[in-house]
Amino acid sequence: MGLFSSKNTSDTATAAAPAADLSALTGDYTIDASHTTIGFVARHAMVTNVKGSFNDFSGTLHLDGSDPSRSTATIDVKMDSIETGNADRDGHLKSADFFKTDEFPTMTFRSTKAESLGGDDYRITGDLSILGTTKQLSIDLEFNGAAKDPFGNERVGFEGKAEILRSEWGLTWNAALETGGVLISDKIKLNFDISAIKNAA
Repeated sequence: MGLFSSKNTSDTATAAAPAADLSALTGDYTIDASHTTIGFVARHAMVTNVKGSFNDFSGTLHLDGSDPSRSTATIDVKMDSIETGNADRDGHLKSADFFKTDEFPTMTFRSTKAESLGGDDYRITGDLSILGTTKQLSIDLEFNGAAKDPFGNERVGFEGKAEILRSEWGLTWNAALETGGVLISDKIKLNFDISAIKNAA
């Protein structure tokens, strides 16, 4: 199924939904933060994973049904909204050891390239800015489908994943373990569950 084909997500439907009209899906969308997750996973003490998310963000998508390579995405994340399920850890992440949220309150992503990988799979590449440092990031995306919700909103959905080395953005704080290794992995896994609503014409 292609980027602008519809998947059937109804629990009660018994037949596949018809393919969505390309011209109907082409357009500008606003990310619905209440139904979207921007998350991350870090290895802790070499033995387990700590998961977290950002809870305050905004973003836009532009989808081009005739030429997906012309699609674009922007995301702005409020770094004070980081949450890992532990208040002390969240406070440390906001401090000068990590994100310095008083000085750098926002993390941004601006796409520069979009490409089809075949089927429902796509890759969007762009500039990720953290702590005043901007480097390239590629996000692999799977298109989950398009539907009209009960409130009349035209929605599209994507799942995405990426990996970064946090040190490349100046996030270098760490602590050595007595048994060898370090407290926090350099490699961070990013995950995205995105729901976006088409803007009114």
